[in-house]
Amino acid sequence: MNSAVKMILSMAAVILVVIQFLPRAHNEGRIVPANDINGVLDVPGNVQVVLKTACYDCHSNNTRYPAYAMIQPVRMMLDRHVAEGKKNLNFNDFATYSARKQNSKLRAIAESLDEGTMPLASYTLIHRNAILSVKEKALLQNWVKRSAERLLLKQQK
Repeated sequence: MNSAVKMILSMAAVILVVIQFLPRAHNEGRIVPANDINGVLDVPGNVQVVLKTACYDCHSNNTRYPAYAMIQPVRMMLDRHVAEGKKNLNFNDFATYSARKQNSKLRAIAESLDEGTMPLASYTLIHRNAILSVKEKALLQNWVKRSAERLLLKQQK
């Protein structure tokens, strides 16, 4: 083997070992915060189960990390993905959103369900139980529609 190739492979191995010691973000809160969506909206148990299975890993303060997530650079990619998901919608912070933003988030959920963009294909590739059935999609769509209507009624009072 060429000495340059050996040097490159050695450097790559050292880098892989060193990055294992990089600090990682922890998104593993176990307590449902007071600002959770359940404090603002009526979230029936069957809807909550679907949300937790298909959405909460990226859109809450409690991610269930798979074993391979302990290995860098996979962990860095997952942390970045979760941070982006929480920036767009965090079910645990839903009560802190303005009424307008809450309605906007509900519309975005409905749109994502209609378009099939959530949960992400990269997530469902590994988390097969997060693939939404037709029945689960309909359940969420109906819940989102009812919730948006209730929020509008609350705002009008």
